[in-house]
Amino acid sequence: MEAGPRIGWYGDDFTGATDTLLNAAGAGLRALLFTRIPTPEQLRRAGELEAIGIAGAARSMAPEAMADELEPVGRFFARLGVPVLHYKVCSTFDSAPQVGNIAIAIATLRSHVVNRFVPIVGGQPGIGRYCAFSNLYASAGAGGAVHRIDRHPTMSRHPVTPMHEADLRTHFATLGLPDVAGLHAPAYEQEAAALDTQLDALTPASRGIAPVLMDLTDPAQLAAVGRLIWSRAAAARLLAVGPSSVVQALTAHWTQTGELRAPETRSTSAAPPRTPVFVLAGSLSPVTARQIGAATSYAKLPLEATRLAGDPAYANARLAEALAHLRTGHPVLAGTSLEAGTGQAADTHAVALACAAFLKRLLAQMPLARVGIAGGDTSSHAVQALDLWGLSHVRVLGPGVALTRAHSDDLALDGMELMLKGGQMGQEDLFELLLK
Repeated sequence: MEAGPRIGWYGDDFTGATDTLLNAAGAGLRALLFTRIPTPEQLRRAGELEAIGIAGAARSMAPEAMADELEPVGRFFARLGVPVLHYKVCSTFDSAPQVGNIAIAIATLRSHVVNRFVPIVGGQPGIGRYCAFSNLYASAGAGGAVHRIDRHPTMSRHPVTPMHEADLRTHFATLGLPDVAGLHAPAYEQEAAALDTQLDALTPASRGIAPVLMDLTDPAQLAAVGRLIWSRAAAARLLAVGPSSVVQALTAHWTQTGELRAPETRSTSAAPPRTPVFVLAGSLSPVTARQIGAATSYAKLPLEATRLAGDPAYANARLAEALAHLRTGHPVLAGTSLEAGTGQAADTHAVALACAAFLKRLLAQMPLARVGIAGGDTSSHAVQALDLWGLSHVRVLGPGVALTRAHSDDLALDGMELMLKGGQMGQEDLFELLLK
């Protein structure tokens, strides 16, 4: 591949942003995820990059705050001239008109690209997400049963952005993006020219913005999706929307054409961390609950959500307890999920901020070599609270979960290994694996 960034992505939460980093770096791209818009000096220190990410928290923001957050992101990637600007969303597409509204993100970022075509990639089969005839299906945890998203045991009753509609075209119309066309999976069986003709028919010149939802049910379809996106991005810079399958599709196409060589196989083994591991679980998902249950090597510290957010004396006592375990060499798993019946009633945003403050205070008193964070909002706020400017890929820990290395001007944090995990991501023994 030629030098220079081919793709720039903004992750609407930190866990999703690191999943895209995992996929970009794992495919052989020189990639780095910044925790905010990088300075020229940070870009220089990062070296030559083919994929540049910015991790954010738009998923938990109101529309006006989202626009304020994303406007400078769009300007930054426009200055870099990346052919594909990827707005990375959760693979379950959960979004609501007043929080994390994907249509607001599209409207804001679309003004910073040229192409009318807005591809929306609807599935990510590698982590159990499938889009067929514009309807989204998702597994319940790694290897779990697959449900239509509006019948999913977790996402259909998500406390902030419940998914009550499986047809993503209808879902987007509810968010404020009408007339999303659908390119359905059988189309990929055609020859390339016929597929191009079908896509062209969905994006006539008479349409202003031309969003097209692209089915994805099988990894074998990735290269075809990537070709459709890249051939049009090469003609005019475009905005692509979807989970990390956007990057997977592009790298599959580049590998197929020889523009990207398959990375050398490397061992995924790593030495145990030199300090005890601390895991902060702010996620209330059943998947995270099962992972906590399987984490038998940790001292478990329940955090009562409402008191953590509003009672400084309580937070101080729990912090002292966590530090006491860590100083004796024992790994600690602290989480709101461990306090039965308290997390759901709490203000989720306030709890995420309180968890972030808890982690910042803990690391200030005891720097650690490896930390895990579970929960999208918790991860986003926790990383933003720390003095980190970038994350690079270390290795894959499980489906949709990466171990990353922190880059910071604070020597106590620089080089710390960090696992960020969304509520639905990872296998049951994930937290045990983090120790090893």
